[in-house]
Amino acid sequence: MAKVRRVPQRQCVACRQMRPKRELVRVVRTPAGEVRVDPTGKVAGRGAYVCPAADCADVALRAGRLEHALETPIPDQAALALRELAARGAAARAAQTHDPRRPRHAGV
Repeated sequence: MAKVRRVPQRQCVACRQMRPKRELVRVVRTPAGEVRVDPTGKVAGRGAYVCPAADCADVALRAGRLEHALETPIPDQAALALRELAARGAAARAAQTHDPRRPRHAGV
């Protein structure tokens, strides 16, 4: 019998929704104090997770939720990288759901 792997869950700092870790964008404050987007999820430091949606990224930055979670101000460069990644994620999801040529696969 195959072993069922547990999927790690994380909470978005903006919408507070629990989602699988791989579906979220990680923003990390490194031990050196640098704040950056971590696409691999493996950079050492204090991390916070945001849904890959433009509205969640905007709420996380505007309302200060990301600053609160990372306990440091978010530099403009990191904020811009997060917004760009969220915009690309939203565009990719829209292309996936509306492509009639793409075959649908049954879940395994």
